[in-house]
Amino acid sequence: MNKGVWRAVLLWLLIGLPTGQAWAVDPVIVLTVNDVISPASADYVVRGLNKAVDEHAQLVVLGIDTPGGLDTSMRAIIKAILASPVPVASFVAPSGARAASAGTYILYASHIAAMAPGTNLGAATPVQIGGLPGQPNPPAAPRTDKNPEPDATTDTLTHKQINDAAAYIRGLAQLRGRNVDWAEQAVREAVSLSAQEALKLKVVDYVADDLNGLLKQLDGKTFSVAGQEVQLHTFGAAVISHDPDWRTQLLSVIAHPSVALILMMIGIYGLFFEFMSPGSGVSGVLGGICLLLGLYALQLLPVNYAGVALILLGVAFMVAEAFLPTFGVIGFGGIASFVVGAVILMDTDVPGYGIPLSLIVSLAVFSAVLFVVLAGMAIKARLRKVVSGDAGLVGSITPVTSVEPGNPYNGWVQLQGENWQVLSPMPLRPGQRVQVVARKGLLLEVTAAQAAPRGE
Repeated sequence: MNKGVWRAVLLWLLIGLPTGQAWAVDPVIVLTVNDVISPASADYVVRGLNKAVDEHAQLVVLGIDTPGGLDTSMRAIIKAILASPVPVASFVAPSGARAASAGTYILYASHIAAMAPGTNLGAATPVQIGGLPGQPNPPAAPRTDKNPEPDATTDTLTHKQINDAAAYIRGLAQLRGRNVDWAEQAVREAVSLSAQEALKLKVVDYVADDLNGLLKQLDGKTFSVAGQEVQLHTFGAAVISHDPDWRTQLLSVIAHPSVALILMMIGIYGLFFEFMSPGSGVSGVLGGICLLLGLYALQLLPVNYAGVALILLGVAFMVAEAFLPTFGVIGFGGIASFVVGAVILMDTDVPGYGIPLSLIVSLAVFSAVLFVVLAGMAIKARLRKVVSGDAGLVGSITPVTSVEPGNPYNGWVQLQGENWQVLSPMPLRPGQRVQVVARKGLLLEVTAAQAAPRGE
């Protein structure tokens, strides 16, 4: 066989061999955040990135559609992305999605930033923390030659927050080689961009219709991850989606401000009913679990502890109204305290973290009805005749069970489940009905029932 034939065979073998990309078995992991950035979101993303390392993933795609969220949760996600040995691609998708506020920071922190057509990002000005709910947070004026510093009319706390946020996103932009000026403008002026505009201004790296389109664009690209160059082979790679598990979903539910408030109220009333009428244990167990879950949720959220104190004080007043003759003064004061505390409970106006006024009013009305019912029950109990203890013994009518041998004036009766020795001014006989007129220690004085005064 001549050399030409050998060369043809060798060329055919080389062409027929699978490429290195086809041999690649490293999968692409997909995580999805489709709500506010919360402690649940942070826990989900951090655990997802750790799991991607264990599964030897070559890339993690973080799908984003969020209006923003908590600063602490956002920073936890960004720290995990920066420390990840697996490259992370944040992808704002599908069309109509957004990466506002905290989502913009996460996009800037990712190794790869991508958007789908019809999406937007920006509006990264930090919201005001503190003050009255619903109070607008005035953005600081942009820096210019005539105004090198933010507007002096804004408060010092707002200045600090905006400056800190601007420096933070500016550092992320410099780290990833993205548009630094627009990043700072998004913080200071709350501007937004569409997908095509973001690509033109080098805010994002890619625009893709869907995940497959993004993976095709990333195939063969090299990125710096944890100080090392990593080449991606994403075309045709296995895609594994890790949806939020039950733990993330549970944490997301209980960490919602409205749910946390309801859990705390159920816990307080459950323990109250258990202390008021101990024995069954159901209300105590349920109340204890709900109260602990509510307190756990509150420690995850940016709450105003003055609001928590006012809520607890209001509930205490409403409960006390059922036992104190204040004619509603303490009860209605408790309702007012509860409403004010619930209104100022959340110490931020982050989207998705307000408590609806309708919920506050509903809980207040429920508490008011509850304390009115309890007050009515307490009044009825006070007016009801006592049927136990010493007061219940005097006036009771019961048959004589036995008579002392040799002493017909002494005998025994059964009252309130106990045997009592009785003394009568006239002889007794078994089965005779007698009425208790007095108690002296362990001895009851009785008289014949027929001779008892009326009124019983």
